[in-house]
Amino acid sequence: MVHDDGLAGEGDPRGAELATRRDKAVRAAVEQGLLGPDIALVALLDVAGIRESAAELRAAFEAVTPPGTPVLHAFAVKASPLVAVLRLLREEGIGAEVASPGELALARAAGVEPERTVLDSPAKTPDELRQALALGIAVNADNPQELARLDALMQSTDTRSPLGIRVNPQIGSGSIEALSTATATSKFGVALRDEGAREWVVRAYLDRPWLTRLHTHTGSQGIALSLMARGVAEAYALAEEVNRRAGRQQIDTVDIGGGLPVNFASDTTDPTYTQYARLLSEEVPGLFDGRYGLVTEFGRSLLAKHGTMVARVEYAKSAGGRPVAVTHAGVQVATRTVYAPGAWPLRVAAYDAKGRPKEGPAVVQDVAGPACFAGDLLARGQSLPLLEQGDHAAVLDTGAYYFAHHYAYNSLPRPGVYGFVPDGAGGVSFAVVRRAQTVEEIVAESGGEHPDALTSGFPS
Repeated sequence: MVHDDGLAGEGDPRGAELATRRDKAVRAAVEQGLLGPDIALVALLDVAGIRESAAELRAAFEAVTPPGTPVLHAFAVKASPLVAVLRLLREEGIGAEVASPGELALARAAGVEPERTVLDSPAKTPDELRQALALGIAVNADNPQELARLDALMQSTDTRSPLGIRVNPQIGSGSIEALSTATATSKFGVALRDEGAREWVVRAYLDRPWLTRLHTHTGSQGIALSLMARGVAEAYALAEEVNRRAGRQQIDTVDIGGGLPVNFASDTTDPTYTQYARLLSEEVPGLFDGRYGLVTEFGRSLLAKHGTMVARVEYAKSAGGRPVAVTHAGVQVATRTVYAPGAWPLRVAAYDAKGRPKEGPAVVQDVAGPACFAGDLLARGQSLPLLEQGDHAAVLDTGAYYFAHHYAYNSLPRPGVYGFVPDGAGGVSFAVVRRAQTVEEIVAESGGEHPDALTSGFPS
């Protein structure tokens, strides 16, 4: 696979291993009753794969930084807000990047230390800022008004929090506009190319010796590595300018964000962390000479390839001459794919009723979800062995931003999530990450405690 920035994928010798582990897990899920007549959808997480991704990330940046360089890899919690996932990553040396009180609470529940936590959000409240400073969490101010709030808090707060400003280098967008955070009109950060903005940022640092970090993030899926590197280069140049005008190294850490895109077309990991780290060291060598600490905020790339949703085929039918497999995985778990299939296509793998990879000639077919609208399709015109009633459709590369982000269309329940590892005897062991949502829980979330609120609940 070749990306639009000209970097060819180096291939991934573990792609076959990933697929083999997945096949074993799907079969074991059926055999062990995680899927069955009354359990039509389950999500599986490959623990070994997640550990491998974390190790690759650490090794990639260790290879391009001098020994002793402070590097914090903070997982973007929004990519998978599951406590057990955050705990696993913490065990693998990965911290947490949070963007809300809820995400912070999840990180704390997982045991992520404050000094390994970064708070980024374009809409932080005074209470959020106050809590972060009290805990010693790193904070990147998004705009001048937020910086003014920090000014006020710093008058009465003794904090260990590393503090910085997020900037938008305004270098353009990738192929998915909604995920491009460095456009001319992006809502994130201080827009550096707006009139007077760069000088304002420099003065903000010179007037506040406690500002020691600088943050930028160019975007996510659909962003070329060359554009990501350009965004980092812009931040580095700004850090150098601030330090030069300050007459000392006031900015000591640059947060380069995350955004490594994921290859959804095969089991190959492409691009890799190694490719990206090497490109950055070539394009921005001064950032890697030991003078600056680094923070990264990767999310999707750590988990996407290590998650699989498996849905039973409830019915197999035909419409307009095209086969349609109706499953229990749709818009509630793959919202982006259903509403924007061109930007977010997913692969589907066919398994038989016993959870074995299905064989047979490829047939062009649709794979549909259970929601009551025509566009609820996981795959349109995809070629795979014909799915029949009782078979299973596995939706691949869904470990990030899919089954952990439930969309309650038709009051469909959240699926159970299970991690899996080899059991040492040729089989697979599972552990509950999140239990499936019950109907009773759906009623409770929908105000079941207040059925009469609108008929007799008002003061007379």
